Amino acid sequence: MKTNLVNLALGFALTVGAVSCQSPKNNLVFEHQGDTLTIVHIANPSKYLLLPVQESSNEGQVRLDTGNPADTDMDVRLSTDQVEYYVPFALPQGTKEATVLIKKVAADALCWDSIKVSDTFDTTNRDKFRPVYHHTPLYGWMNDANGLVYKDGEYHLYFQYNPYGSVWGNMHWGHSVSKDLVHWEHLDPAIARDTLGHIFSGSAVVDKNNSAGYGENTMVAFYTSASDKNGQIQCMAYSTDNGRTYTKYEKNPILTPFDGLKDFRDPKVFWYEPEQKWVMVVSADKEMRFYTSKNLKDWDYMSGFGNGYGVQPSQFECPDFVQLPVDGDMNKMKWVLIVNINPGCMFGGSATQYFVGDFDGKEFKCDTKPEVVKWLDYGKDHYATVCFSNTADRVIAVPWMSNWQYANIIPTKQYRSANSLPRELSLYTKDGQVYMAANVVKEAEGLRKDTRNMEDFTVNGEYRMDEIVAGNEGAYELAMDITPDKAQVAGFELLNSKGEKVKIYLDMKEGRLVMDRTESGITDLGEPSKYNVHEKETDNHRMALSVNYKNDFALGTWAPLSLCGGKSYHLDVFVDKCSIEIFVDGGRIAMTNLVFPNEPYSSLRFYTEGGEAKVTDFKAYKLGL
Repeated sequence: MKTNLVNLALGFALTVGAVSCQSPKNNLVFEHQGDTLTIVHIANPSKYLLLPVQESSNEGQVRLDTGNPADTDMDVRLSTDQVEYYVPFALPQGTKEATVLIKKVAADALCWDSIKVSDTFDTTNRDKFRPVYHHTPLYGWMNDANGLVYKDGEYHLYFQYNPYGSVWGNMHWGHSVSKDLVHWEHLDPAIARDTLGHIFSGSAVVDKNNSAGYGENTMVAFYTSASDKNGQIQCMAYSTDNGRTYTKYEKNPILTPFDGLKDFRDPKVFWYEPEQKWVMVVSADKEMRFYTSKNLKDWDYMSGFGNGYGVQPSQFECPDFVQLPVDGDMNKMKWVLIVNINPGCMFGGSATQYFVGDFDGKEFKCDTKPEVVKWLDYGKDHYATVCFSNTADRVIAVPWMSNWQYANIIPTKQYRSANSLPRELSLYTKDGQVYMAANVVKEAEGLRKDTRNMEDFTVNGEYRMDEIVAGNEGAYELAMDITPDKAQVAGFELLNSKGEKVKIYLDMKEGRLVMDRTESGITDLGEPSKYNVHEKETDNHRMALSVNYKNDFALGTWAPLSLCGGKSYHLDVFVDKCSIEIFVDGGRIAMTNLVFPNEPYSSLRFYTEGGEAKVTDFKAYKLGL
C-alpha cells in the first residue's frame, strides 16, 4: 500500500490486518485485506463501476456481492502500472450501498487510484482499424457467432463475448440484431457467465410447436457451460421476449458426455421434419455426435461421425448441419456437415471445412473418402462459421473473422474481432464432386453509396488507377471480370502512399487464386512467442503451403481455380479498414484475410506476366452504412 501525504489527506484508517481508504469524490471505500482480497464499498451507487484494464496484468477476480449463491466472479486484468482502457461493471440501482469483492490484485496496484463510478460509459470508437461496415462489438472481446436465429423480422446474432476486456475470457453471449444483415443494433448481453461456468458456443431455435413447454414460438438457446469443476456440459435457456433476455433451465445440464470426454461442446440443434423430432450435433474432440429429443430437454445418443475424416491433425468445433439442393434442384437434396477445426488450416491455425452426404435421421454418411478435404474459405481469417435457423429455404452463414494464432494480439484495444459479411450457401457440382459455394448475401448491395463504372481495358505489363473511389475511407467493393488469356499471371495490387500493398492475382501456372498480405501494413504482431501456435500443429505445413511465408501473419493464401469454370473469372472484392474478402464466381471460391494498413489503400495497379489479360465489367463502389 503506497502511503504519502496525499493519501493521508484522503483519510486513512489503519486497522489490524486491513487498510481502508475513502475517496469522497467517488463514494468509494477500499478495504484491502492483504493482496488476496479487497472489499469495495460503494455508497449510493452510480450505474457503473469503471474498471481500468492493463492486458499484460494477471487476471483478478471481480464479483458483485449480493449474498446470493449465484454471485459469480469475473476475471478482469486490472491495471498494475498502466491504464490502457476502461470497462464498465454494472452496479445495482436504487440501493444505498453496493459491495464489490476483488481478489488476486495487489494492494499497491495502480487500479485502486483509477477505479471510478459513472452513470455513463462512452463507446465512441477510438480504434483506427474498426471496420466501417462489418459487425463488431462496441467494446470488449468477441469470437464465435452463436445462436443465429431469425424471428419476427429480426436476425439475432449472439456471439462469444467478454465485456470485461478485449482479450478472451468471461464468456457471455453478446447480442446484436438486424433487419437486413447489414445494419446491426447492439443490445445487452443475453446470457451471462454463471457459477456453472463460461457460456460457450451453441445455437438457438424457434420452438414453434411448444416442444419444451414454454409456449409456442418461444426462442430456446443451447450452449456449453465450461469450467474446470464441471467440465464441458450442454445447457438450455429460453426467451419469451424475442431473445432479449433468457431464463436458464432450472435442471441444467441437459447433456453430459457419456465417456467423460473433455472436449464436448458447441451444440447445434435443428428440427428434423421427417420424424418430427429435434436433433442435436455436438463436437466431441475428433468427431461429431448426434442426439435426438422430443422435448428439447431429454436427449438420446444416436451416432457419431468424423473420426479420421478431413484434415489431420485437428480438433472438431462449432458444428452446423444444413440441407441444400444440388445445383438448385429441390429433388436432389444433400446434407452438409460444417466442421470448424483448430488447428488444421492450410496456412496455420483455425479454419472451416465441410462434408457432403446423406442423413437418415440417425446417421450421417459422407459421400467422399476420409482423406478428402473441402474448405469453405481459403483465407486465414475465417472460423466458427455457423448458420441462421428459421430462414426457410435460405442458408445464411456468419463466420468469425480472425484466427486463433493471433486473435488476442491484433492491433486494436477498444474491441477485438469482427464478423465477416454474412454469406449465402449453395451446392454445385464440378468434375463429379459436390461442393459448397459461399457468396456474400444480396443484402450487402445496400452498402453501396457511390458507383464508379470503368471502361474495359487490356493489361500488358501494368495498368494503373490512381484513385479507386472519391473520399476513400478504406471501405469499398471492386467487382470485375478478369480473362487471363495467355497471361501466366494476371491480377492487381491495392496500394497506399506509404508503399503498403496487397497482391491479388490469378496464377495460371499453378492454377490458383492468391492473396498476398506480406507487405499489407502492420504484419509483425509481436514476438513469435506471442503467436498461439496450437500444440497439435507440430509440423511446418503452414510454412510450406503458404505463399511467400514470412511469419504466421505475413503470408499469402491461395485457392484452386479448378473450383471454378470457364476462361474468365468474376471477382467481387470487399475491402474494409482491416479486412479483404474475395468471392469468385458466385462464391465458388471465398477468401477472407485481415490486413492492417497504416492508411487506406487508395490506388490500383493491374499487372500481368507472360501475356495480356482483359478486365471487363469493372465497377468500384464506395461502401458505408
